[in-house]
Amino acid sequence: MTLTAPPRLLLVHAHPDDETLWTGGTIARYAARGVQVVVVTCTLGEEGEVIPESLRGLAADQADQLGGYRVGELRSACAALRVADHRFLGGVGRWRDSGMLWEEPGRAGAVPDAHPRAFAVGDLQAQTEALESVLREVKPQVVVSYAADGGYGHPDHVRAHEVTVAAAANVADVHRVFYAVPSRSAISAGLEALAQAPDLPFELPSQHELPGVDDAEITTAVDVSEHLPAKISALRAHGTQVRVWLDHWDNGAGVAAFALSNGVAQPVVAAEHYVLASGEPEGCETDLFGGLGVIGTEPAGNR
Repeated sequence: MTLTAPPRLLLVHAHPDDETLWTGGTIARYAARGVQVVVVTCTLGEEGEVIPESLRGLAADQADQLGGYRVGELRSACAALRVADHRFLGGVGRWRDSGMLWEEPGRAGAVPDAHPRAFAVGDLQAQTEALESVLREVKPQVVVSYAADGGYGHPDHVRAHEVTVAAAANVADVHRVFYAVPSRSAISAGLEALAQAPDLPFELPSQHELPGVDDAEITTAVDVSEHLPAKISALRAHGTQVRVWLDHWDNGAGVAAFALSNGVAQPVVAAEHYVLASGEPEGCETDLFGGLGVIGTEPAGNR
């Protein structure tokens, strides 16, 4: 397949910080190659737990100002990843973070009393139409979101999957849809490295406590090793939600981990992994655009 249009990548994420946690290296890689990268965020993340004690008054059960604060964090993260085009689905604040409960380690579920504006219980048709409008404007060849389980069960991630699949199916310009997934083997290797690192300030989990997908299910592994410094910077931008720890870190070399409010360590790995949900698979093993014949997805020195 040969496409004459410039390469365009659109990613649909549930909350501010998800773009970095799930796909930050990928975003930085393609943005550095001149690809038009558009990030769509579905909520403001109002229900997130706040890590810094000095900012806990922003939380939903107090001043309820966290969503606005996280808009600023997201802007800083997008700048670190070199994303110039970021949008909130339906406009800023249209749908609210639905919140979630931990059902077991690594598996989330819905809260019983979600907010009336919660994204997960909102009008699916209206949400789909809002994303479809963006897709028709941007005309991305490649779209990324989550798998059907949302990666770990969060109701907003599940709804983001539903909206993305429904909207992309109605837009002919979309040639591939990918699900961002955590590789079980990459997580295992990362946890082994963290186990050897001294003074890790986070709790080291067992592998089964973190979500992961078997390598046999993964279609695409994108090497983001050169762009880990940008991902680390973007993670740090989300200071209410993420803590970052580095050991002997030098421009991408060394051991890195992050933790959310639960204090559980998650390794920063050198590749981000995907499952091709729709579209031609030929050439996509290491490149979301591989085999599509678009220009601009390779480093300038390789053209």
